[in-house]
Amino acid sequence: MNHKEGFFTGVREKEIYYQAWLPEGEVKAVLLIVHGMAEHSGRYGNVVDHFVPQGYAVYGLDHVGHGKSEGTRVYVDGFEDFTDTLKMYYDMIREWQPEKPIFLVGHSMGSLISSTYLLDHQDDLAGAILSGVLVKVPEDISPVVVFMGNVLSSLAPKMGLMKLDATAVSQDPAVVDAYVNDPLVYTGKYTTRLGAELIKAMERVSAHMSAIRIPLLLLQGGADKLVDPSGAKMLYAKAGSEDKTLKIYEGFYHEVYNEPGRDQVLEDMEAWLE
Repeated sequence: MNHKEGFFTGVREKEIYYQAWLPEGEVKAVLLIVHGMAEHSGRYGNVVDHFVPQGYAVYGLDHVGHGKSEGTRVYVDGFEDFTDTLKMYYDMIREWQPEKPIFLVGHSMGSLISSTYLLDHQDDLAGAILSGVLVKVPEDISPVVVFMGNVLSSLAPKMGLMKLDATAVSQDPAVVDAYVNDPLVYTGKYTTRLGAELIKAMERVSAHMSAIRIPLLLLQGGADKLVDPSGAKMLYAKAGSEDKTLKIYEGFYHEVYNEPGRDQVLEDMEAWLE
């Protein structure tokens, strides 16, 4: 396969890193990876290794404030910083791969970015594959907590709020060790502004799920400790798509592509794409 990388200027003039893995021959379709919070586009090697030899081109970008891209770590001025930059990258890919079907592959926070993106741009896409489906406001977050989060987002937007539990990403100790020791993974606390913007995006997606009409594949770990599996079930039930599939992998943690049983996940994804 061929690997390409570079930078483009995203929202607020931030330099955004992107990369692509291309097959040797004809491109069958495009998978556009939309990664999760605090991580980066280089952590999807299992997806790349499975699909590129089959003729799929895989593209990814590091969100603003993530990986090799510019910006304060795990911070955005507004959620549109993610979605507007994704649209810029999509337009670049469309120029490089005219007429090829493009599928979003969004994980965790990336599934929320992807779902929000679909509300505005779904007609440009062939379908979406979402894993660790973050679309539902957690039930343990009260209106008072949301209100206080919005206040802190305004008064101290870059204040650290909470860390992600690295041990919850995968049951594979090697994956957790690689995650913790990856210099491009941010292991500090995510910011109050990002937390508030995530809640707003979840509220928007929850209110408009029926407007999503394109083919959907939802992949969810049944033992996910970072994202409540009920979010995937809710999106499956409420999405307006005629073609929609929900796969719940019992006992799987958050990163279904990096779990010991990932071969089944990748095979299910392949069968759905084909």
